[in-house]
Amino acid sequence: MEKTKGNYRWRILALLFFATTINYLDRSIINVLGPTLRNHIFYWTDQDYANIAIAFKVAYSIGLLVMGGFIDKFGTRIGYTVSIVIWSFFGMLHACITKSMGWIGFALARFGLGFGESGNFPAAVKTVAEWFPKRERALANGLFNAGSNIGAIIAPLIVLLIVSNDGTNWQFVFLTTGFLSSLWVLLWLKTYRKPEVHPKLSKEELSYINCDSVPENTDKLSWKELLKVKETYAFAILKSTDAVWLFYIFWSGFFLNRNFGLELNGLALPLMIIYVAADIGSISGGWISSALIKRGMSVNRSRKLTLLVCALVISPVVFAPQTSNQWIAVALIALAAAGHQAWSANIMTIASDVFPKKAIASVIGIGGMVGYSLGVITDLLLGNVLTNSGAIGYVYAFGFAGSLYLVTLLIAQLMMPKMTPLDENLKNNYLYANSVNNMKF
Repeated sequence: MEKTKGNYRWRILALLFFATTINYLDRSIINVLGPTLRNHIFYWTDQDYANIAIAFKVAYSIGLLVMGGFIDKFGTRIGYTVSIVIWSFFGMLHACITKSMGWIGFALARFGLGFGESGNFPAAVKTVAEWFPKRERALANGLFNAGSNIGAIIAPLIVLLIVSNDGTNWQFVFLTTGFLSSLWVLLWLKTYRKPEVHPKLSKEELSYINCDSVPENTDKLSWKELLKVKETYAFAILKSTDAVWLFYIFWSGFFLNRNFGLELNGLALPLMIIYVAADIGSISGGWISSALIKRGMSVNRSRKLTLLVCALVISPVVFAPQTSNQWIAVALIALAAAGHQAWSANIMTIASDVFPKKAIASVIGIGGMVGYSLGVITDLLLGNVLTNSGAIGYVYAFGFAGSLYLVTLLIAQLMMPKMTPLDENLKNNYLYANSVNNMKF
């Protein structure tokens, strides 16, 4: 195949990375700052904190359906902008919560934050599908998804710079992302257009982007139509593992605080180690399946083989709450976080491998809604067990976290053994599937 000319698509990817970094910076602050707010400012119970986390996840679940459809209808340029404006407003609103408002005030702010943040991944994955050929999508998804871990790494640094161990100045942490969000919106509106109409994209690069895709009509696909095909359910089952990632995001700081007595200063380094590992996993997971495709392996086999390796890497995390050494626990969580992000880069790519571009944001929204709904259920259970039975709740939580991936992969394989692409009318496009899945790059 002729060597590609131009690299404008990587500029678009840089903006996706930047947005995802801001997204996770906003949501990760609570994981670092939460134990301090609980112990020194608001005196929450474990159930109170579970309710705050649940508010975010309920809003995110609702938002995934709403935002996914909105982005598919109005496009990523407008959809992404609306999403980041909403989440930035509610992110800064956290600073206005007073002690008299208690956990309810935080829950309301987290609800708005969750609704706005829900648009990030549907918009980003749809953008990757529009701007990258299939052979590069897993790597591209892994690279922008690495921004989630960068945001989570930056969060403890910002908290340490601003907040004292007793919680003094905690409000200012939630105001840090407003400037970054405003800058991103300006860059996005100035830079982004669809490839077909972008004035700075060369014809050679546009041809390369579309080299393993088929033209689509502009007719919209409804959720009702998407819910008629088994591939939607298979993808949603794989995406249910988002519940585990949410457990790490919202509860890992509390776990380390409860089991090892780590306060604000002590939490920073362990959390940074976990998210540096997750960053490595996100990029390497996307690279591995893309490299397998370039070596001649089918899209179906390369994605699923990578997912199997990820699931096996994650499994040892079940032992994290059973060790008395905090660094062994951190290492196990870090390994699982790396495995999850590698997994996530590939399942997001499966959506664009199987579904037409015009339906991708909606499919990501449906799958994400399942993952976040499961996260709500696990928070309800975990908050109750921690409040009434103590740290045994973490044994159950990590057991669930270590085993879910193999179970979901097996179910998805039974439902979608061939991973045959669907055409613009959601019909199996076997002729196209054979040409793409057997293509050597």
